[in-house]
Amino acid sequence: MRIALPVIIRCPFKAPMAVEKKCLFLIFSSAFFTILFILTANSGVNTAAFATKTFPPVVRRGLSSPPAFAYYISGGPGHKDRIIRLLLAVYHPRNRYLLHLNHEASDGERLALTAAVRAVPAVQAFGNVDVIGKADAITYMGSSTLAAMLHAASILMRLDNRWDWFITLSSTDYPLVTQDDLSHVFSSVPRNLNFIDHTSDLGWKEFQRIQPIVVDPGIYLARKTNKIFHATQTRPTPEAFKVFTGSPWVTLSRSFIEFCLMGWDNLPRMLLLYFTNVMLSEESYFHSVICNSPEFQNLTVNSDLRYIVWDNPPKMEPHFLNVTDYDNMVQSGVAFGRQFKKNDPVLDIVDGKILQRGSHQAAPGAWCFGRRSWWMDPCTRFSDVNVVKPGPQASKLGDTMTKLLGDWKSQSSTCK
Repeated sequence: MRIALPVIIRCPFKAPMAVEKKCLFLIFSSAFFTILFILTANSGVNTAAFATKTFPPVVRRGLSSPPAFAYYISGGPGHKDRIIRLLLAVYHPRNRYLLHLNHEASDGERLALTAAVRAVPAVQAFGNVDVIGKADAITYMGSSTLAAMLHAASILMRLDNRWDWFITLSSTDYPLVTQDDLSHVFSSVPRNLNFIDHTSDLGWKEFQRIQPIVVDPGIYLARKTNKIFHATQTRPTPEAFKVFTGSPWVTLSRSFIEFCLMGWDNLPRMLLLYFTNVMLSEESYFHSVICNSPEFQNLTVNSDLRYIVWDNPPKMEPHFLNVTDYDNMVQSGVAFGRQFKKNDPVLDIVDGKILQRGSHQAAPGAWCFGRRSWWMDPCTRFSDVNVVKPGPQASKLGDTMTKLLGDWKSQSSTCK
């Protein structure tokens, strides 16, 4: 390799004092940069890269630091852009994220999702987002949905088990608070609590969901299928344990997830075998495990922290939220809304008024150190990621949390 040395500078003999001082300054400057140039050339260091490289701040964990969340975000074919938008809306360097496009999505879309994730500057720096490469089969109303959730939880535990809560989101969900808001409010919550909407009053579900025997072909067929099989016979409601049901969208503590995955008690495995043949088992499995476990049944808060509007009479899926629902969503004091159509205008309003998020940018928090402008992403430069700065929505979520914790302490919302 050829190295071009700096030009040699010589001072004229008997020069005036001012000229001589200037010349000596140039000589010393030249010598300094010559030495620096030779040292960096010999060591292979790129001085330009060294001068501009940004090293991400250290993420601290533990009870003295804000809580961290493990997000499982799932979607189907054509949902790549939705998942990316949702990821940016809930992104924070302290959290962990696992994205899943189910088996009906093409490998091309899965690769495009991976490329889009890698293009996010903060994700490049902190490396806290992963995409499931070998997609899980998902059959509507079958137990393969529950299997995918357990799979996701086990992957997140394997990748980094220092998070505090496991949160499930679909590509049709969207946050109604910033991650700084969420971390701030959850900082006052015992980290072994579980937020799961549940009831033992089965009603019509006992005869239409619990007693019928169904088989999900997604757990044994290699080809794609969208229908479950129904047995001709039914079975009585269990007596060995009490069945609970509720919302499939949960916020579960790491300790409870560990119990479900590596349970020292046989209860999680026994119930998993039973709910394999139950319709929409993700609406009953976690609920029944936690409420039949003496260790965890008193650690349940009866809420899924979602804003959901059901049609009258209710359909299989809730009403799509839109601009007319915005005021009620803001005042609801919950963390997430469900469900939204792709790029609905109300999402732009949430981005602008609540998340302060620019297009194709992560929602900024106290960790973003860059200058804000319409053309610059403030989250390309990083401040202390262990500090949170709550916004206006934090007080509404805090009020909701205070009420929920009051109900929990009075045991009025625990596995009744």
